[in-house]
Amino acid sequence: MRLPHAVGAAAAVVSTLAVLLTPGAAHAAPGHTIALPVREALTALAVQAEDRTGYERTKFRHWIDADRDGCSTRLEVLIEEAITAPEHGANCALTGGSWYSPYDDAYFAQARALDIDHLVPLAEAWDSGASAWTSVERQAYANDLDDARALIAVSAASNRSKADQDPTTWQPPATGYRCSYATDWVAIKTRWSLAVDPAEQTAISDILETCPNAPIKVTLAR
Repeated sequence: MRLPHAVGAAAAVVSTLAVLLTPGAAHAAPGHTIALPVREALTALAVQAEDRTGYERTKFRHWIDADRDGCSTRLEVLIEEAITAPEHGANCALTGGSWYSPYDDAYFAQARALDIDHLVPLAEAWDSGASAWTSVERQAYANDLDDARALIAVSAASNRSKADQDPTTWQPPATGYRCSYATDWVAIKTRWSLAVDPAEQTAISDILETCPNAPIKVTLAR
């Protein structure tokens, strides 16, 4: 017997939500968008020991000009995240503008005072699965402008303090940003199907225990 249209539509919605909220859906096909509470997303990530064997930063080609508009990935992020828009000169040289660094709750009026941080560092990505990727996939990761959480303009000092550490050994000095940081970390690891090691999983879980179990929405890159 066929269901009435309204009942059938409701069933379809329930079915869709079930897929989106199932932890295993976090590793659906690339291009799919999934949504689930951040704690469940953390639980859905594979857990495995890290291995940095063979890592070199040059294996992640970055700050390319993917759309050939004269602005590198670094400059695209600075333009996108500016509080006050900078002016663009020849070769996308930026003058003026202002920025906010959430890692240390600080404001800056010069682009050169900022670094563009890979929220999940390149070395961490390598340790967590990217060592098996192709060079094209690693380049895409290093220049990911399709998810605003992947790359973030922050003070050079905070970025260099963080270096390639994960939340086990480094968290933003601005304590009010730590929930966002942990949530975004899980989102990026989900987006790129990266694993967490046991200590990392525990550290993130401990942070998230003090945070809202906010839903994350992620378009899978792989």
